[in-house]
Amino acid sequence: MIFVSARPLAAALAAAALFASEAAFAQAKPDIVIGAVVPSSGPFAEWGRTNTVTLKMLEKQVNDAGGINGAKLRIVILDDAARPAQAGNAVRKLAGDDKALAIAGPLTSSAAEVAFPVANQMAVVAMSQASSKPGVAKANRPWAFRNTIDEGILAKVSVPYFKKTFNAGSVAVIYDAKDAVSTVIATRIMPAAMKDNGVKVLNENDILSFNTGDLDVSAQVTKIKSLNPDGVVIGADYSQAVTVIREMKRQGVMKPVIGGTPLISSAILKAAPEIPLVAPATFYATMNVPAAQKFVAELQPLLRKESGLPPEIEPSMYDANIYEIVNMYIDAVKKAGVSGKPEDLAADRTKIRDHVAKLQGFQGIGGPISFNEDGDAIKAFFIVQGQNGAWETKVRGCSSAGGGGC
Repeated sequence: MIFVSARPLAAALAAAALFASEAAFAQAKPDIVIGAVVPSSGPFAEWGRTNTVTLKMLEKQVNDAGGINGAKLRIVILDDAARPAQAGNAVRKLAGDDKALAIAGPLTSSAAEVAFPVANQMAVVAMSQASSKPGVAKANRPWAFRNTIDEGILAKVSVPYFKKTFNAGSVAVIYDAKDAVSTVIATRIMPAAMKDNGVKVLNENDILSFNTGDLDVSAQVTKIKSLNPDGVVIGADYSQAVTVIREMKRQGVMKPVIGGTPLISSAILKAAPEIPLVAPATFYATMNVPAAQKFVAELQPLLRKESGLPPEIEPSMYDANIYEIVNMYIDAVKKAGVSGKPEDLAADRTKIRDHVAKLQGFQGIGGPISFNEDGDAIKAFFIVQGQNGAWETKVRGCSSAGGGGC
């Protein structure tokens, strides 16, 4: 009988296991790294935090389902605090240090105006989930995109609806002077759209303003009251518009309000439920669309478990947009031959850019998505009216000139 020593056998087995492990590691696919820039602090922190929860949910969904072509998805999220310079630095870090294949964000137009040029310098796609100031992506082609619609396009549909519904012959305008898109909405887009529809802007030469974070707008609302308009234009995101609407109610200015996409939130409907609100949206949490209902059912419980967020929070349009953005990048990785290997980084980024630019009929939460030559999304939008605590779709539109692609 031949006896084999246990020690040499154990050593041989260990060596074989180590070799197998090293071989498997050598064959393992590198992570698919996507960057994201969100304002997790600062004036838009709520949106940034819900974006973060959304991205973590998506990352888990993808990896639990086997990853992307067998590779793990890793989303690197940086906070820009809605500060333009910080957004630019975040894009530079994600592209340079983290080797991200593509970037979702930044959120605001002010940040995008600084971050998009950096994306062009670094030759990496950056796509905003919220910027809607006219021309921001167009000025930074070919790497800049926005999964949003130009506010000027939206106003061409929302203003006629507002005029007809409320028999509005005049409006007064107030806006947040520290926010880029709010400023453009209130000082350029809405006054022009009102004039085109025969609605007089009573304070055209003295448009009222306040600054992000102001808690007292009583003087501005008193001025609006003295003008006695048929309606009020508010250029502000919902968290700032709430202050104006509450003051309107306090002073008895129960006039219908119209604004841009930054108004969309369920929270704004609680400020003064009696005051009708009209705004455009590509998504809202209670919309009666199967894909949207599924998205809300998955995300809303996670948002409501997250510390620091309102207990009754709902997914926002910008959560839906950033979810779509990363899914478009995933679609590019799957279909455009993206390897994720360090040596292919430049080529992979170009493949993603070209794939996104040529997208046709990508199925988003609210319908199909493609992009125009300016880098802005071609997708459906909805003019919604909020009153007595709920949004309701009143008009459906499409961001393409001829209505095709939606």
